[in-house]
Amino acid sequence: MIGRHSLSDRALDAFVYTVLIVLVVLTLYPLLYVAFASVSDAGRLLVHKGPLLAPLGFSMDAYRNVFKNPAILTGYRNTLFILVAGVAVNLLLTSLAAYVLSRRNVLWNKAFMMIIVLTMFLNGGLIPLYLTVKGVGLLDTLWSTIIPFSINTFNLIIMRTAFMAVPESLEESAKIDGANHLTILFRIILPLSMPVIAVMILYYAVEKWNGWFYASIFIQNRDLFPLQLTLREILIANSTDSMSQGADAGDRFQLGETIKYATIMVATVPILCVYPFVQKYFVKGVMVGALKG
Repeated sequence: MIGRHSLSDRALDAFVYTVLIVLVVLTLYPLLYVAFASVSDAGRLLVHKGPLLAPLGFSMDAYRNVFKNPAILTGYRNTLFILVAGVAVNLLLTSLAAYVLSRRNVLWNKAFMMIIVLTMFLNGGLIPLYLTVKGVGLLDTLWSTIIPFSINTFNLIIMRTAFMAVPESLEESAKIDGANHLTILFRIILPLSMPVIAVMILYYAVEKWNGWFYASIFIQNRDLFPLQLTLREILIANSTDSMSQGADAGDRFQLGETIKYATIMVATVPILCVYPFVQKYFVKGVMVGALKG
């Protein structure tokens, strides 16, 4: 009967929900583990074996020591500069390029797109990139992590597709009223493409926030290290001594373990807080780029 599910449908629903629940648990547990470990008592955490389903005691010593570390605060400052300046440059240049490539009367449009898509599969390599960055004087500056990566080809294709979905009649009407291309882009195309712009902000922001590899290649001055590069040093080089000064050797080792988890939380939570504000645009924006090529 209509409105009733058969036994096989209910079994399929139960299977799907079970799989989804398992995936959520597997995805969420590592984050919860780090969160619980960061506020646990250092001594109890060090001797704990097995899964961690709740904090072992409660202590904020790790967070207090993390925020006393000048390298963390400097890393935050540098990362915020890279994030704000980088996303602004990314959005501006990607929008300009996507607008040009989305116009139907641009000469050799398809040829340009083929060349641009080819860059997704072929590149010059790390050494030529390093020599280029050095040659233009960007080495050992924060701009070395921004300018060479101004446009992501995948994001450019998504934005171009979204711009192509805007009715051509709007552009023609604007031209009749005397609007130039910049006016059409900033007053018609971009306002109608806000879901895609929100997705681009999220993509570029996550890329900038998590970036550490190119910073480690181009930046030698420790005062310019972004947050993720500082986090990498703490986790890989085990350099937590500067954040646990004042404790004896045993306590310093124990506290060092919780400091690692606290540092991960400090570096991860801010970017997680951005997602809810753009989530409502996310699916719509991505689907625009998937439905029309």
